[in-house]
Amino acid sequence: MSVTPDANIEITAFDWVPDFARGYVRDLRPRWACEEMGRDYCEKLISAMNRPADHYLDQPWGQVPVLRDGDVQLFESGAILFHLAEQDERLLPRDPQVRATVIAWLFAALNSVEPMLFELGNVDIFAKDEEWARLRRPGLIEHIRGRLSRLADALGDNPYLAGDFSVADIAMATVLREAVEAGLVGEQPRLAAYLERCLARPAFGRALAAQLASFADEPAAA
Repeated sequence: MSVTPDANIEITAFDWVPDFARGYVRDLRPRWACEEMGRDYCEKLISAMNRPADHYLDQPWGQVPVLRDGDVQLFESGAILFHLAEQDERLLPRDPQVRATVIAWLFAALNSVEPMLFELGNVDIFAKDEEWARLRRPGLIEHIRGRLSRLADALGDNPYLAGDFSVADIAMATVLREAVEAGLVGEQPRLAAYLERCLARPAFGRALAAQLASFADEPAAA
């Protein structure tokens, strides 16, 4: 499993992003899934600063990733993860209840946890010098703490969200990484151990290395 030019799976990603975003762009998710599955993939690298006009035909907002899997094309990292996981029982088990649990946690990661962490990134990075961001941050932090506490309770002593590692853990681990710098994951020992366990997987290391290797030192000229 590696980045291979003639692979059947193609992942669209950016060829450059600022330093703070490196390792966090969402094409990391399908890269990780492919690595867990043992599937080669190729990259289609586009400019984040000058996004090609035809890319908006594939992704209405110009974001990444976009996945092409043979004759199938789709966007949104959650949908892409689900599509890939359906091809591998290790990521999406066939047992009806376990499958339902994995799907529920996949959606929970992207709908119940990630939005508030995305907002925290906006407050701490993009709007850090604005008055509204300073006023918003304390309440937002407390709300995130409440969500993460409930998540830790639900995880309990399980190694992963649905027992064994699944596509839900790819989604949740990539989401929780966004809360590490603010110290919020470290406040929950179960979540900290869970995240460490996920990120210690060799497939994650390979996916991260591949994403980082795809970035140029400087953005391409307009």
